[in-house]
Amino acid sequence: MNCIVIDDDRLSCQIISEYVRKNTSLDLIGVYNDSIEARNALIKRQDVELVLLDIEMPEMDGFEFIGSLESPPHIIVITSDESHAAKAFDFNVTDYIVKPVTFPRFCKAIDKIMNASRKSKNDPGDKEIFIKKGTSLVKLKVRDIIYIEALENYVTLNTADDKFVVHFTMKGIEEYLPHDLFVRVQRSYIVNKATIQAIKETSLDVAVGNTTISIPVGKAFRDSLMNDIDVMSQR
Repeated sequence: MNCIVIDDDRLSCQIISEYVRKNTSLDLIGVYNDSIEARNALIKRQDVELVLLDIEMPEMDGFEFIGSLESPPHIIVITSDESHAAKAFDFNVTDYIVKPVTFPRFCKAIDKIMNASRKSKNDPGDKEIFIKKGTSLVKLKVRDIIYIEALENYVTLNTADDKFVVHFTMKGIEEYLPHDLFVRVQRSYIVNKATIQAIKETSLDVAVGNTTISIPVGKAFRDSLMNDIDVMSQR
């Protein structure tokens, strides 16, 4: 994981940099004593995954630094003042370490990030696809697809806010989507299991934003559907 260190205390930079070099999960690609210089460098690169950041710095403090970024990478705050902790977590930092920093405490913070990254990579719902819409390519997370409906030689991918028509067969899209998230419920419909609100004899209800719609369930698919979900009987 590529990381940078930002701290106006040069001794602290040396210590943290040494910890980074000892940790085989990290690659140090920059050390900055000036947060503005660090920000200018960061926005020119797309490969920085972690920032080890002090809060109390001149011109632009750590919170202003995070707030200036449209899509911040992982942030670990390393500071001498523990009073900023609550505010730091409002900025979605991954961890907050109070100086002096020990190597075991540093490693614990890094392990938290690495574990979160592994879980994210293993989560099929985080898979992203690009769909052509007009002259643009729109990025869509697979988990945001609520249901798919067949339309002759096309299928429509329906989200809470939009609909995308793509040239695909139902068989092809069914094989492409993660089976842990989606289930075929009828010849013309595939649904995101997380959106199912109720299953009836011949239909099911799915949540689409703030509304609920009914989708037909085919006889040939009902047994497969019921085997694919967790059912708890009420006495």
